[in-house]
Amino acid sequence: MSLRTIERLAEPLAIGGVTLPNRVFLAPMSGISDRPFRDLASRFGAGMVVTEMIAGDQLVQGRRDAVLRAERTDGAPHVIQLAGREARWMAEGARAATAAGADIIDINMGCPAKKVTTGYAGSALMRDLDQALRLIEATIAATPLPVTVKMRLGWDDTNRNAAELARRAEAAGVKMVTVHGRTRCQFYRGTADWAAIRAVKQSVSIPVIANGDLTRADDVAKMLSLSGADGIMIGRGAYGRPWFPGQIANMAATGRVPDALPADQLVTVVLAHYDALLEHYGALLGVRNARKHLAWYMDIGAGDFAGKEPLRHAILTETNFRAVGRLLRVYFDRDDKRRAA
Repeated sequence: MSLRTIERLAEPLAIGGVTLPNRVFLAPMSGISDRPFRDLASRFGAGMVVTEMIAGDQLVQGRRDAVLRAERTDGAPHVIQLAGREARWMAEGARAATAAGADIIDINMGCPAKKVTTGYAGSALMRDLDQALRLIEATIAATPLPVTVKMRLGWDDTNRNAAELARRAEAAGVKMVTVHGRTRCQFYRGTADWAAIRAVKQSVSIPVIANGDLTRADDVAKMLSLSGADGIMIGRGAYGRPWFPGQIANMAATGRVPDALPADQLVTVVLAHYDALLEHYGALLGVRNARKHLAWYMDIGAGDFAGKEPLRHAILTETNFRAVGRLLRVYFDRDDKRRAA
């Protein structure tokens, strides 16, 4: 890996009037990038973190789940991602996001989920670029904030039109685009095509961010080299590793390849994340929403916790939040021999 190649990831990036401290971002992920997860990623040094996708009309209507998703991240530029299929609601949603304290508004044109695309939102908009532009223009007209767009390469391999959408988005006033290196019809199958993102970069003068399949520090230089992108966005690579984007940013700044998180620090992160989820959602929903995160944390340390599989099962099936907390402290024993390693 060429560390020289990735040094630019440590540089600030201006998006309209907002300056991001570095160019390694946490992706918006439904059910994952809630405020507790974003807070952790931001504290570890991610240059930008983005809310889960929020339907513009639901934010306007004040739906509790939408308002919860839009809560501001601690210590970071607040980026709210909106989704929708009607210009009116995208405009109203942009006004609501502005009122909620957003610094940047991102438009979702990349979600491949059937429940989103059957409503002609998300990546379905890449099948109708005129409609996509109407939504972009309505959003920009409704807010003084910089607007960005996240997209895929296209709907399918016969219609890879990300470069065209990016050109039209830039002309409309969009300040940055992020491209996931797959088509919608690929969902998350196969391998992200980082080289295909280069055509988008070559078609616009605004920053282009590469997204998809970045899970290892060793692959950062390759992703940048193939895509020509101005920065990277990490999604599933941050599952159970909210520190990973920040580690990559630190690697770009210092040249030091990141090590695994020390055992005692992992314990602190797990317990802090669990407590934050309980506070954010309340005890009942907090326990449920914590399970996937706790499973990923335990997967990361699986080799160090051999023989604790029954305890793992208990943690992931227990419904009492206090009991889960007690079990976590037993599982991640602070006096484990790893602490002295």
